[in-house]
Amino acid sequence: MQTTMTERRPPSLLSFLFESRALLDVASVPLTLAGSKLVRNQANHALPIILFPGFGSDEVYLKALEHYLSNLGYQAEGWGLGTNLAGADIDHTLEDLHPRWEFESPDGYTPETYRGEGGVPMLCDKAIDRVIKRSEELDSPVVLIGWSLGGYLARECARELPDQVAQVITFGAPVYGGPKYSRVASVFKARNFDLDWIEESIERRTSKPIMQPITSIYSKSDGIVSWTAAIDQDSPNVENIEVNASHLGMGFNRKVWKIIADALQAKALQQAELTS
Repeated sequence: MQTTMTERRPPSLLSFLFESRALLDVASVPLTLAGSKLVRNQANHALPIILFPGFGSDEVYLKALEHYLSNLGYQAEGWGLGTNLAGADIDHTLEDLHPRWEFESPDGYTPETYRGEGGVPMLCDKAIDRVIKRSEELDSPVVLIGWSLGGYLARECARELPDQVAQVITFGAPVYGGPKYSRVASVFKARNFDLDWIEESIERRTSKPIMQPITSIYSKSDGIVSWTAAIDQDSPNVENIEVNASHLGMGFNRKVWKIIADALQAKALQQAELTS
C-alpha cells in the first residue's frame, strides 16, 4: 500500500488509549514461552541475533523475546548499550556527527541554537561500532531485530554494514520522519527540536538503500508510531507485514514473535543451502 508524505501524521488519541491492551500480550508470554520449548526451528545454520530496544527502554523489554528465540535454538543477545534515550544522554555537538549522516545545517543554525537533533545519529554511531565488534567477536554476520526506535537504529546499522549485518527485522519502527509522526513528537517539540530538519535528514539517507532482507512489522492500531510511517517504501528487499497489535505490546505479541521466527527460519534455511 503506497502512502504519501502528506498522509503521515501521529497516531490518534483513541489509538493511544488502546495501548493498554499491551497488558494482554504480556499476560500471554508464559504460555507462549512454554509452547516454544516444545518446538525447535531449523536453526542449525542460523546467524547470531542482536536485539535493539525502543526509546525509553533497555534490554529488559526484549528479554522475553530473547528467551523465546533461545527456546527455538537461536543465539540472541541484547545490544549492550543500556537504556535507549535517543542519544539525549550523549554530550555532543552537530560537528561531532560522522560524515555519513550528511546532516545539513538549516538556515540560521548556530551551536547555541542546536537542541540535540543529531542525538539519534550519535547513538547510531555507537550501535554501528557495537555491531562491528560483536560481528568480529562472533566471527559471523549478525541479524538485527529492533522495536520502535531500536528498529530504526537497526536499519541504519544495516545500511552502513552490508558485510556484518545479514538481515533486519523490525516492529513498530519509524521508517520515516523520526519522532515527527509519533506520540512522542510533543516531547521533542517541547525541547524545541526542529522535527522537519530531522525528517529531511532521514529522507536523505534513502539515497543509500538497505540491500539486506528486511521484515517490517507494523500495526494500523499502533498508538505510538504512525503505521503510515512504519511501512518501508524504498528498500529493494523488504516485506511489510501488518499485525493487529498495540505498539507497547508488540515485543510480547505471539503473532509478532511468530513472524520473527518465520523470517529467521527462512534465513537459516538459506544459510544452510549456501553452506551445503
